[in-house]
Amino acid sequence: MLVQEFRTEVVPAGERWDLWQDIAGRTHLPNLLRSEREDDFLATMRVLPLGDVQIAELRFPQLETVRTARGIRRSDPEVFQVNCQFRGEGCAAQDGRESTFRRGDLVLVDSSLPYEARLTEVSAPLSCVVVTLPHALLPLPPRTIRRVLAAPVPLGHGMGGALYRWLADVAARADEFTPADAPALASVTTDLLVTVLGRCLDVEDAMTPESRRRALHVRIRDFIDRNLGDPSLSPATVAAAHGISVRHLHQLFAEEGATPAAWIRHRRLERCRRDLADPRLHGRSIQAVAARWGFGDPATFSRLFRRAYGTTPRDYRHHDQRRNA
Repeated sequence: MLVQEFRTEVVPAGERWDLWQDIAGRTHLPNLLRSEREDDFLATMRVLPLGDVQIAELRFPQLETVRTARGIRRSDPEVFQVNCQFRGEGCAAQDGRESTFRRGDLVLVDSSLPYEARLTEVSAPLSCVVVTLPHALLPLPPRTIRRVLAAPVPLGHGMGGALYRWLADVAARADEFTPADAPALASVTTDLLVTVLGRCLDVEDAMTPESRRRALHVRIRDFIDRNLGDPSLSPATVAAAHGISVRHLHQLFAEEGATPAAWIRHRRLERCRRDLADPRLHGRSIQAVAARWGFGDPATFSRLFRRAYGTTPRDYRHHDQRRNA
């Protein structure tokens, strides 16, 4: 297991703010922190260290962060911090730019320049994912990157949407990863960030072909996941949606020892298996579960499920019900 979890509730209310400052200084940057909730600062942090890259999911109440020139002289790891906002809103200022951001926005700051950020919860604790990575891992011209510092980048569609869902999924599944997964997680996260920022700054040509290829593969898998319920989903429709040939699509998947059709089938079966194990869906028929995820023929679904998991859908559901009784 890679993830490290921190909770301020493990200490009395009066000590929680001090504990959070200590945690934030050790896991991120030793900045100046202020909050209107210092008397009882309930917060959690889950940190996923991936070598040079770190992904952290944070939940906390109102918070202000200030990085000063004096703090930079004392310690500067020369990193970028990328905040992806999942709940709440805020404002940021760096390099002469001030902006506001909200749920679904990405905000980039540079540890080598002073900045201020203020985050405010609306009706529930703030929730965000922060990616920290060295300057060298963003292969974009420094002057170009400065154009986007403290500027909100919407993640509502396209590659931005793929990055948003990727970070949400990584944060939700943090407990499942092992040290062997770290290089791939770091690589995909970095490639997606470079793609999103490159397109925002209109400098996508600065990306390496390898980065563009990996980012395209992530975008394709994200598209497949969002369209599993469509019975017409096929390698041809996936390729057409991304402006590439079916042959190119097969080449992308062949590098991982798979085919597009096999991946679509695998993801559909996984969604069916998840639904069959969900107590809230026990009243839904197996045929309805299969149809929900694109399997039109119950017999074909049953055969594929048994081949993949060694049991029939019905037996799998009954076994799971007995286990959770």
